[in-house]
Amino acid sequence: MRNTSSDLAVIGGGAAGMMAAGLAAREGASVTVLEKTKYTCRKLGITGKGRCNLTNNTQVRQVIANIPRNGKFLYSAVTAFPPQKVMELFESLGVPLKTERGDRVFPVSDRAGDIVEALRRFCRTGGVRILRGRAERIRTEDGRVSGVSYTDGEGRTRTLPASRVILATGGLSYPATGSDGDGYRLASELGHSVVTPRPSLAPLEAEGDDCARMRGFALKNVGLRVVDKSGKKIYEDFGEMLFTHFGLSGPTVLSASAHMRDFERNSYTVYIDLKPALDEETLDRRILRDFEKYKNRDFQNALGDLAGRSMIPVLVEKSGIPPETKVNSVTREQRRRLLELFKAFPVKITGVRPVEEAIVTSGGVDTREIDPRTMESKLIPGLRFAGEVIDADGYTGGFNLQIAWSTAYAAALGERKE
Repeated sequence: MRNTSSDLAVIGGGAAGMMAAGLAAREGASVTVLEKTKYTCRKLGITGKGRCNLTNNTQVRQVIANIPRNGKFLYSAVTAFPPQKVMELFESLGVPLKTERGDRVFPVSDRAGDIVEALRRFCRTGGVRILRGRAERIRTEDGRVSGVSYTDGEGRTRTLPASRVILATGGLSYPATGSDGDGYRLASELGHSVVTPRPSLAPLEAEGDDCARMRGFALKNVGLRVVDKSGKKIYEDFGEMLFTHFGLSGPTVLSASAHMRDFERNSYTVYIDLKPALDEETLDRRILRDFEKYKNRDFQNALGDLAGRSMIPVLVEKSGIPPETKVNSVTREQRRRLLELFKAFPVKITGVRPVEEAIVTSGGVDTREIDPRTMESKLIPGLRFAGEVIDADGYTGGFNLQIAWSTAYAAALGERKE
């Protein structure tokens, strides 16, 4: 059986793995990336609806503030490789960037493929070798890393000797791109603790059938507010969302889901402001104008100028106003209930969708067992971690890819202090 030596083996050819490989190779390391799928960076190519929100153009403290799961652990890594350095690197690789609303950074071309190709080019230029194979075991000798046993594309078992290994296999989200939890198994076999993976940035499941009745109906420029069972507001946003057969989805909903992490002990309600541009007084005048316009119609036929057709039956039902009531008979109290629905349409949330439907996995290798400066295992010398396999995740806006870049930098270049 033929063996091929390598100074550094990177398990996983996603965003973190390819960044780590390119950075290490640029410093002179001999690097091999072991990727089990046919192509590297498959998940990166579909992020941001195919546009790739690769970071957030903000300061280190704001990055950390947007990482609710183990943000402090990442302080050293993000400080060493902050958004500005990430942007400089990609622009040096030939990808012009732009900053949009919320300091989100995208390629000027709006093509995630440009970021993917830049990373591949970065690795090729450094002489990084890409092997197709599934890592079966991280090998150790005398308590430290000695290589990786893997199954190649033809099903043969091979060994890749290496004095250092970076585990960058991703989480459990988007399993079709190769993120199927392999990294957790590999880390566990070496004695590492793995915090149970859960979905983050995922669609939400709702109580009852209201959302199912409106499935496919998209809302734009609406307000969203999340309240827990004590009545405390835990999140607020503005933008787009979608009703589905199971509940809610869309950009604002995915962001909100990252703040709803304790369904075992808490409960949550989403309130949708359907008319955020109008205060209550202005909205009441608008409703009155429509009621005057349609004063001889049944109530159920008088809301077409105020709400989408799919939503009207649900609004009518929730208002408690009998649908056949003539508009000119609707009382002030009934009109007030309708106004409150427009400003705070309630959706009781029962949970999040499975991790396979999430953008990001929350959970992973326990950060207490990782050196924050180097991402090196405290248990196995020579083993380092990068990206989503680590128990750290952020909100939407480019923060999760920033975690990938910063941990990759630390894993590739961070120096151990003996």
